[in-house]
Amino acid sequence: SLYRHEEHHDFKTGSGNYFTCQQCGQSFGQHGNLKIHMRIHTEKKHFICQECGKGFNRKVSLKVHMRIHTGEKPFTCPQCGKKFDQHGNLNVHMRIHTGEIPFTCQQCGKSFNRKGNLKVHMRIHTGEIPFICKKCGTSFTQKGRNLKIHMRIHTGESSFACQQCGKSFNQKGTLKSHMRIHTGENPFTCQQCGKSFNQKGILKSHMRFHTGERPYACLQCGNSFKHKVTLNTHMRIHTGEKPFVCGQCGKSFRCKVNLDYTLHTYVILSKMA
Repeated sequence: SLYRHEEHHDFKTGSGNYFTCQQCGQSFGQHGNLKIHMRIHTEKKHFICQECGKGFNRKVSLKVHMRIHTGEKPFTCPQCGKKFDQHGNLNVHMRIHTGEIPFTCQQCGKSFNRKGNLKVHMRIHTGEIPFICKKCGTSFTQKGRNLKIHMRIHTGESSFACQQCGKSFNQKGTLKSHMRIHTGENPFTCQQCGKSFNQKGILKSHMRFHTGERPYACLQCGNSFKHKVTLNTHMRIHTGEKPFVCGQCGKSFRCKVNLDYTLHTYVILSKMA
């Protein structure tokens, strides 16, 4: 009907052929998928959690949700003993032991052990960025890991505090990494030379010394670098940017190390005078 046709256009917002939910900002490639999604917002939720007030339209969904509050984890891995609150999560975990990676990207061949991870990965190829910040309009491929964390910039929330020094963080993982400064823990070990690091990202960067990989390429001249920060410093050759200014003579430098060297020279000369 004409009404349905006009309704179809009402939901078609943003770039490309994406249909965006006006309630939460999530986008879909097909109008039918948006209509199915809308039931989350429109269906009456008869089963209410007495702990937090969250509503569900199925009793079994409430039952599963309650395990968040009770801490109940009835599903145990027979291999390592790890416990889970849902049978589906145990099934996914078992793939760590079996090595099974059943969800393969048809575009690039990369495989994943979760269907949801493949779905998120596919957005690299489709360009879909379905989760939009209502405050500033920034878009994200993931609601939980990306948009939710981003929103803390606007709210100022820093809910994860270090008990050792009081420093606060907006991500639990960042606090966990920070705690290694106090504990001295270096859980990420290079298999080539045995050197250990407190962050996985630092180990990944270190591995480039062994592999020779230079993933950061300058689009101006083609030079490649092992680290992004080195590329950023190199780009100042092309842009002419010199952000480090000497407080003694006003001279500017591309690299902080050059400024530090200059300041050190001033200190030596002042002592000699």
